[in-house]
Amino acid sequence: MSGANEEPVGGEEVDAERVRDCLREVVDPCSAATGSNLNMVEMGLVKSIGIEDDHVDVEMHLTTPMCHMIPHFKKEAENLIGDLPGVESVELTTDDGTEWTEAYMSEEATKKRQAVLEDQREKYEREMAAGEAPGTASDA
Repeated sequence: MSGANEEPVGGEEVDAERVRDCLREVVDPCSAATGSNLNMVEMGLVKSIGIEDDHVDVEMHLTTPMCHMIPHFKKEAENLIGDLPGVESVELTTDDGTEWTEAYMSEEATKKRQAVLEDQREKYEREMAAGEAPGTASDA
């Protein structure tokens, strides 16, 4: 990947931080399914951002080789980044899903995820103590 272009493109300067801001709008569907709603940046999924003239390359980490959400990430990232002034083309590529670890997550994301998991654990324990099948309580 090339480094960020320092020249304005189409009257607007495209830089890695503006691209990263777009990627903050892309929520990881698996984190959304667990109630965490963490974005690509918080999750540490952004491996690199390269900008060459009016083209942006984003390389992302997958959390697992079994990830089937690649089309979602591609569509969302390419649409959001493609809407930036001065961007004519966007390509999102992924690794093989064997590199990512929870250590890549931001501290804030780790805390948010842990709080959601703790809430789920407490709810499960309340349901079990009440003799209810998990997920059938009235506050589910």
